[in-house]
Amino acid sequence: MSHAAGSPIKAIYYAFFANLGIALCKGGAAFFTGSSSLLAESIHSCADTGNQLLLLLGLRRAQRPANAEHPLGYGKVVYFWSFIVAMLLFSVGGLFSVYEGWHKWHHPEPLQNAWVGLVVLGVSILLEGASLVGCLREITYVRKKISLWQWLFSSRNSELLVVFGEDVAALFGLALAFIFLSAAVVTGHPSYDACGSICIGLLLIVVAIFLAVRIKELLIGRSADPDLVEAIETMIAGDADILELYNVITLQMGAKVMLAAKLRVKSDLSVEEACVKINRLEKELKQSFPSIGWSFIEPDIER
Repeated sequence: MSHAAGSPIKAIYYAFFANLGIALCKGGAAFFTGSSSLLAESIHSCADTGNQLLLLLGLRRAQRPANAEHPLGYGKVVYFWSFIVAMLLFSVGGLFSVYEGWHKWHHPEPLQNAWVGLVVLGVSILLEGASLVGCLREITYVRKKISLWQWLFSSRNSELLVVFGEDVAALFGLALAFIFLSAAVVTGHPSYDACGSICIGLLLIVVAIFLAVRIKELLIGRSADPDLVEAIETMIAGDADILELYNVITLQMGAKVMLAAKLRVKSDLSVEEACVKINRLEKELKQSFPSIGWSFIEPDIER
């Protein structure tokens, strides 16, 4: 699998190793302190670690070649696994954290060795911050001139979107856990720790819903990036033998794009000449835009 600039592979590996280390540390700290916030964060990190493996599985399966049953390949399988990850973040991460906090709220238990938990949370914030920086570095390669906020709502890269969402949720979750655990230590009331677990769960649920909605658009079928579509249209319309471009349709198929276009060529071209022209145009388009995996260009008469 490619590790080129802007590839989600690097971001996934950053997140995987960070979450694996954090999960082990927070799990041990939760055991020694009895903190529900730490337990919620430990479950969250375990879920995130498994999620990275699912994303890697999706990327590997997406590279399978096209066949008779799947003539356009398996590229969109990454959207399925990204959606599964969002659902796991919602259920295993969010709902469990809310349940754990609700349970500890009604059945509070005294905290022990809370300083251990605070130290672990501090270290975890640094590790998760490093993972987020790595993810943002990969996002910078692909978002180009648009803002990060615009990229969140327009990106066709579900893997980077999921990793970014997980990293942000994890970082804010760690901060909440640190704040509420500190409040529980200062006041002596473990209910603050339980409240922290509930807030972490609600945060994860919100992030999971956002990711699920965004990935749903890709599962249904979404056009390629508008800048790419505009560049394709400009290149086709700029050909001297093409008199009019009627329509361009694109469909994002994972890392690749399917292109379909209908156009009018010069009337003095023979059928054979028109076919040669279109074949050459398709080749030039794929050379100029490597993300185009399939191209179907149809000539038409004047309307």
